[in-house]
Amino acid sequence: MKLYKTFLFVLFIFSINLYSKDYKASLFGIESNGTTLNTTSIQKAIDYIHENGGGKLVFYVGRYLTGTIHLKSNVTIHLEEGAILVGSDNPFDYERIGYWMALIFAHDQENIGITGKGVIDGRGYLVANNILSMVHKGIIKDPSGLLYDRPREGIRPQNIYFKGCRNIHIQGIMLKDPASWNQQYDQCTNLVVEDLLVDSKSYWNNDGVDIVDCDSVIVRNCHIDAADDGICLKSHSDDFVCQNVYIYNNIVRTSANGIKFGTASRGGFRNVKIVKNTIYDTYRSAITFAAVDGGFVENIVVDSLRSINTGNVIFLRIGERRKGLKGRMNNISISNLYAEVPATKADAGYNYEGPVEDNPRNVSPASIVGMPDVSITNVKLKNIEIVYPGGGNPYYAKVGLDELDKVPELADRYPEFSMFRELPAWGFYIRHAEDIIFDNVILRCKEEDYRTAIVLDDVHGALFKSLEVEEPGKEKDPVYSYRSTDIKIR
Repeated sequence: MKLYKTFLFVLFIFSINLYSKDYKASLFGIESNGTTLNTTSIQKAIDYIHENGGGKLVFYVGRYLTGTIHLKSNVTIHLEEGAILVGSDNPFDYERIGYWMALIFAHDQENIGITGKGVIDGRGYLVANNILSMVHKGIIKDPSGLLYDRPREGIRPQNIYFKGCRNIHIQGIMLKDPASWNQQYDQCTNLVVEDLLVDSKSYWNNDGVDIVDCDSVIVRNCHIDAADDGICLKSHSDDFVCQNVYIYNNIVRTSANGIKFGTASRGGFRNVKIVKNTIYDTYRSAITFAAVDGGFVENIVVDSLRSINTGNVIFLRIGERRKGLKGRMNNISISNLYAEVPATKADAGYNYEGPVEDNPRNVSPASIVGMPDVSITNVKLKNIEIVYPGGGNPYYAKVGLDELDKVPELADRYPEFSMFRELPAWGFYIRHAEDIIFDNVILRCKEEDYRTAIVLDDVHGALFKSLEVEEPGKEKDPVYSYRSTDIKIR
């Protein structure tokens, strides 16, 4: 994986910060009283520093009210402890470029950053509800037609949106309460996001961090609490790939997925390492890899993942949301994982809980699901322990082992772990896959479940080494295979 140049970039960033000139925000008449709108003054300061060789725009203790500002090359916004960059609650103080609105934009810039121990507060709940009110009055047009009485995410400001930028350093700050996604980096190269506290649960679609079609990225040492996906890699373009990404030592809590590839997956995802992360109180899956828009997922390593009180653990999915364009998935390694799945809703009590979908239903198993003509290939799971609640209710639209053909394909549907409703396995459901290896996998069931631990459907080439299944009151084969070949249990 090409992480070496990213590490060199980190050293480069440190050297830039060491020798760059500092400019106090007050020098440019920027007010810290929380009521003066500073948009023009902050932009003039950024422009001045950019035009005079670069440096840091330093904000000290206070509340700095602003609308949309544009970060320029060789400029870093530095927020000292106690400094809060506050988003205006007036939607007309924000610019929209293309599909997106943002508090801080940067397009085609280089050597930029946001650092310090201060806060960016988008005040997203207020902004989003003001937008909603104006949509109802007909003042603002919503291209989605106000689906679910929510303004579309593209007409609500994100806190940060950078596109086509190089050499980016986001460090130390708190990012809170966006009206849409929190921070999006689109088609950027050499990006480090580290040591952030992300409080992103004030409104719908509040992702923690979105990495879109980027190359050479580090996301590390962040604590993310989000209403939507926590760390989300996306591919919006057929012509780009999200690649060479290192996700290390993050703690994530969400009402969606912890770490996710997709759902937008037009180009693909390649060479990603996900190491020493913790997911907790998360509604959907700890990890979701989706190739549903014609793109690919390949060469992915997940190591040392801990998932506590998470509604699902692993969901790998190939689909065909764009007719005639099938995704593909190959060479996935997941090792040293410990997970506990609850019997109840994992995010109960948090802001904007995940939806109560297809209920009543039983707890869903981890799933690896391709398509009849495109298998997921070469997946290895090693040193895995997953604890399930068990106690499945056979009266919830049961699908038995003699009825596996009744499980729908749903190739064009939005990919989520619960999309198939009832599945005949409590531990793992694997369908349309090749070359699957389970090595030292332990599945524990706290209460007896009417379902089988592992169900294989159209799986060709699977090896189970040192498989351990614990379930009270049952002595039966832990693996059931259907339409499958070359299945070995050792």
